[in-house]
Amino acid sequence: MNTIRPLLRTAALLAALAATAALAQTPPATKLDTRLSSAPKSIVLVDRIVAVVNGEVITSVELAERTRLVTAQLRRGGGQLPPMEAMQRQVLERMINDLVQIQMARETGIKIDEATTEKTVQRIADDNNLSMTAFRQALERDGVRYARFREDMKNELVLTRLREREIENAVVVTDAEVETELARSAKERGGDTEFQIQHVMVLLPQQATPDQIDARRRRALQALSELRKGTTFAEIAATYSDAPDALQGGNLGWRPAGRLPALFLETLEKLKPGEVSDILRSPNGFHIVKLLDKRGKDKAPSITQTRARHILLRTKEGANEADMRTRLARVRERIAAGEDFAELAKQNSEDGTATRGGDLGWISPGDTVPEFERVMNSLKDGELSQPIQTPFGWHLVQVLERRNEAMSEERRKLAARQTVRARKADEAYQDWLRQTRDRAFVENRLEER
Repeated sequence: MNTIRPLLRTAALLAALAATAALAQTPPATKLDTRLSSAPKSIVLVDRIVAVVNGEVITSVELAERTRLVTAQLRRGGGQLPPMEAMQRQVLERMINDLVQIQMARETGIKIDEATTEKTVQRIADDNNLSMTAFRQALERDGVRYARFREDMKNELVLTRLREREIENAVVVTDAEVETELARSAKERGGDTEFQIQHVMVLLPQQATPDQIDARRRRALQALSELRKGTTFAEIAATYSDAPDALQGGNLGWRPAGRLPALFLETLEKLKPGEVSDILRSPNGFHIVKLLDKRGKDKAPSITQTRARHILLRTKEGANEADMRTRLARVRERIAAGEDFAELAKQNSEDGTATRGGDLGWISPGDTVPEFERVMNSLKDGELSQPIQTPFGWHLVQVLERRNEAMSEERRKLAARQTVRARKADEAYQDWLRQTRDRAFVENRLEER
C-alpha cells in the first residue's frame, strides 16, 4: 500500500493529508535541516521558536518535520517543488492558520472524544481493507507515527466541526437564489459544465491600508510575470499563493460552474485550456486562475442510482462492537465461499430489509448516511464490502447494479440549493478565516531571518 486513503473530505484536510504523508527515505535538506545535520556532534542544538500564535509557539523542529512530510507528499504525487524557503513559508502559514482555528475551537468548547477519534481511524483502516494492527504497520512502513496520525485526524474533526458551526450552519439559501441557479444551470447546457482550474490567491488583510493593497498587488503581478516567463503554475502557487490549496499547486480540480464565484466564471468562459487570466480583484485579495480543461454535456441533468443490499447489525447499549465486526466478517467469509447473501441477510440482518434478503432497492445520492454512501459508491457491481460502521451499526454492503435516471424537478431544486449553499460556504469560510487570523496575535519569526 503506497498511501492511506483518507476518510474526510474537507478543504482543511489537504493540510492534514500533507502532515500525515509518508516520509521519504532520504528527505531533502532544508535550511533548518542543513544546520542540524552539519553541526558538530559534540554540540547540543537548541530548538528555537519560529512563530508565536496567541501565546502558543511553533518551533523550528516542528516546522522542519512538517516541511519534510509535505515535501514527501508532493514528490509522491508528482507535484512540482517550489524553492525550499518558499515551501517553509507556506507550511508555516498553514500551521499558523490551523493553530488559530484549533485555539478558537478549544476556547468555545468544541471537543472530540476519544471514541469518535478511534471510530474515525477505524473507518480509515476499513477503507484500506486493513485490520487496525495491519493499519498501524502500514503507517510505520510509510514512516508515519500512529500517534501523530491519530492526533492529526482528531484535529481535523475539530476543524470540521468548527467550520460547520461558524460557517455552514449559518449559510441561508433563499428560494430566489435557487431559482437563479436553476436558470443558470439550464443556460449552461443542462447544468453539467465543469471547469478544471488552478488558482493563486494573494490575500488582503481585513481593512487593508492603501500601502498594503499596493504591496499585495505587486506580489500578484510578480507571480503573473513569472508565469508569463514559463515558471510552472504549481511552483508559483506554492511560492506566492495564500490559498489552502497552495501546496497542492493551487489545483482546485473539477468545479461545476455553480460552485465558482461569478468573477472566476466570467473570466474562465473567455479562456482556452492552458491559458492564464490577468490579475483579478475580489474583496479578499488578488487572484490568478488557469483553465486546465472544460467539459459539459448536451443533455438534461441525470443522477446515478444504485441498487444495493446489506446486512445490518444494530448498535445496542452495552454491545461489544469488536464482536459485531467479527461476526459480520465471518458472515462475509461465508458469502465469499458461495453461500447465498439473501438467505444470510434473512438470518442475520436486524432491520426491515431482512425479509427481502437485505434489498434496499434503488438508492439516489443523498438517500443514505455519508459513511454508507461513500463505501457503496466505491464498490463495483457485484462487489461485497468489508464490515463498515455507520450511526446505525455495522453493515455488509453489496452493489447489485446501477442506472442513470433523469432528475425530477424536486431533485433538481435540491441539487441547486446544495450548489448555492456550497458556493456561499466556500466564500464565507475564506472571509471568516481571514478575519479570524487578523484578530489573532501572530508573530512570524521566520520572516525575521
